[in-house]
Amino acid sequence: MAGVIERRSIDVVPDDERHGSAVSQFTLWLSANLQVTAVVTGALAVVFGANAFWALIGLLLGNLAGGAVMALHSAQGPRLGLPQMITSRAQFGVRGAVVPLALVIVMYVGFFASGSVLAGQAVGELTHLGQTTGIVLFAAVTALAAAVGYRLIHLLGKVAGLVCALAFVYLGVRLLERADLGALLHDRGFALPVFLLAVSLSASWQLAFGPYVADYSRYLPRDTSPRATFWWTLGGSVLGAQWSMTFGALAAAAAPGAFVGHEVGYLVGLGGTGLIASFLYFVIALGKLTINILNTYGGFMSLVTSVSGFRGQRTLSTRGRSAYLAGIMVAGTAVALVGKDSFLTSFKDFLLFLLTFFTPWSAINLVDYYLISKERYDVPALSDPAGRYGAWNVRALTVYVVGVLAQLPFLATAFYTGPLVAPLGGADVSWLVGLAVPAVLYWFAARHDTARLVDPRPGEGQ
Repeated sequence: MAGVIERRSIDVVPDDERHGSAVSQFTLWLSANLQVTAVVTGALAVVFGANAFWALIGLLLGNLAGGAVMALHSAQGPRLGLPQMITSRAQFGVRGAVVPLALVIVMYVGFFASGSVLAGQAVGELTHLGQTTGIVLFAAVTALAAAVGYRLIHLLGKVAGLVCALAFVYLGVRLLERADLGALLHDRGFALPVFLLAVSLSASWQLAFGPYVADYSRYLPRDTSPRATFWWTLGGSVLGAQWSMTFGALAAAAAPGAFVGHEVGYLVGLGGTGLIASFLYFVIALGKLTINILNTYGGFMSLVTSVSGFRGQRTLSTRGRSAYLAGIMVAGTAVALVGKDSFLTSFKDFLLFLLTFFTPWSAINLVDYYLISKERYDVPALSDPAGRYGAWNVRALTVYVVGVLAQLPFLATAFYTGPLVAPLGGADVSWLVGLAVPAVLYWFAARHDTARLVDPRPGEGQ
């Protein structure tokens, strides 16, 4: 077990511990997306007004656009050997990185909770113990698997990817036996606002992986091709998400009354009864287990990164690791139990809300890594508030805040609707603004900051 249970946290993975190939990113992200929450996300595009034809096109465009950004983050992992969010210290400062980190932790807890609601339904039915007990049991298994760490996560991704793919093929056949695909796609009426909503839903789904995607590529050998890492990550994530979302959109179009609000029951009922029903409950729980482990593991990494920035901590004890993981599990489970009765609408609002805060972070991180620092960071300085990157980078934090604020006029959520939404016919294009504005501002602000650059000499950086 000593070689199975992960010892690393936010420290650099040494070359002699690197292993695997870029193909592992395909299986992991395929399995992370072939699951019921992605099905619900696809259904939302139809529930909120799009016809199935344009919903599918919008979802594909959003998956490709958001997936490309997410995969660019994944390509950082083999080069640096670091978790994703610790690299934010190079942009925001060793302590200033706590600003996006705090929001990332909220994201992890939210996705853990929303996934636990749906998985809890499946576990409760499978064990006949009810949804509340199912949520608690599911959370406990998630935390245990996250404690084992990286190797188990990738192994589970391979197994879950195969099992869930077979289940979705079967469910797709069953759906098409009940519904006329030609009739579902017959309505080609185009409405820009709901089309852009579909794009935003899938783009936000992909962008939300950005803050933790490199966590699962950082053990790859340093000489792993960045292009290979990018394409395998993009392929797995887009294929899995589009597959699940397509099923959700078609199911919502075919039987909105039976599907919406009863997603787990509909999927199982579509498949059959008896052993088949039990298998599908298991598949739903297995699919959610994969992604919830990622959320727990990523939340643990983000908490450690946040605290260590103030404590100067570079490594973590086994006891400390367990405490952080338990904290994420307890918080996510509590949110799941409180919000389980109003999941669907809350989840749509949550996705769009997250998009507002993570697109500026992605833009700043990618511009800095690829265009400013040229894929080289001074790794020891990432833990030194008095070092090259400083404690607080006010310039980067200002760009980040401007990036968030620039989206508000174009934002359309249940929390707030901006003044430019109505002139655009109700369309939400805030995520495009959130990528473009901070990317341009940060490039202009940081391109002449030579004090931050790492000389391309051996031993200077990564």
